[in-house]
Amino acid sequence: MNTRKNVILMAVLLVWSAVSYAERVKDIANVSGVRVNQLIGYGLVVGLNGTGDKTTYADQSLLSMLNKFGINLPPGTKTNSKNVAAVAVHADLPAFAKSGQRLDVTVSSLGNAKSLRGGTLLLTPLKGVDGNVYALAQGSLIVGGLDASGADGSRITINVPSVGRVPGGGMVERTVNTGFDLGNTITLNIKNADFTTATNLVNAINNKLGKGTAYALDGESVEVMAPRLPDQRVAFLSIIENIELESGVDSAKVIVNSRTGTVVIGQHVTVSAAAVTHGNLIVKVTERTAVSQPNPMANGDTALAEESDITIEENGNGRMFKFPQGVSLDDIVQAVNKVGAAPGDLVAILEALKQSGALHADLMVI
Repeated sequence: MNTRKNVILMAVLLVWSAVSYAERVKDIANVSGVRVNQLIGYGLVVGLNGTGDKTTYADQSLLSMLNKFGINLPPGTKTNSKNVAAVAVHADLPAFAKSGQRLDVTVSSLGNAKSLRGGTLLLTPLKGVDGNVYALAQGSLIVGGLDASGADGSRITINVPSVGRVPGGGMVERTVNTGFDLGNTITLNIKNADFTTATNLVNAINNKLGKGTAYALDGESVEVMAPRLPDQRVAFLSIIENIELESGVDSAKVIVNSRTGTVVIGQHVTVSAAAVTHGNLIVKVTERTAVSQPNPMANGDTALAEESDITIEENGNGRMFKFPQGVSLDDIVQAVNKVGAAPGDLVAILEALKQSGALHADLMVI
């Protein structure tokens, strides 16, 4: 019963939270071009305690590295090293990151390495989508996972030992041009595109800085006239990002998690006049193990056999829900709560209302 109340309470709290309130521009919009860039590279982790790769490309990468250091091995040589792992290295390059600044790096095994614990990432160039190197990564890994196995084949794994991090292991080598200091305007991109929010954003900026300072390009982008000098532009954006406004309310939505029975109902969800009946079927599956004992003179072996019993019962507690025209979220919740319905009942009711066209909202089943 507590679970049902918690689910229903969550829906009511969502309505209260959906009421419009003042938000800062920096919380609802981003400056065009000022964004994180993803970097990726291929490297080797060495120093593993026999938990490395057993793949050909890890072997080839190790030989290639040795050749660069002047150690030439005959063609076809196999190192069979268990202390090396081929890895993918990736990091996020923040906007305005300058040469010499540090980045956190994530390292993930590409082969069949059991664990990266205790390993060290060798110098790895990190490239952007354009193929240029923007950072270098190297350092000792911190692995949160654990993998242990016994001689009899038993094994225990905690978290994911084939992924690790190198805090501050990346060094920025090249700066990404954001275009922040170009042109006479700055574009603000709203995180959740909405025509009402775009209109409110334009009005808030114009009320603060003067009419004609901002104008909407569409439901997502707002163009703002800005000074050309970088220092003035930074101070100008500092003023804009702290302006407060009311964002538009999202369209009516109902989100259903069919696996857990969780239902989240947003504001402005209504239904047309409808009546829904919901009866439950109870399916029981019972598993048991039977012992087959042969006749003492049959020279047979005792055997175990699995038996299953499946029964279907109808509990007879069918529930009828009647909703008048224009019923609100609160009415739906109260009606379902009064009869002590479970979350699964509410899911079935909402799906039925959507199929009939009586539910005036977007129903999303995840």
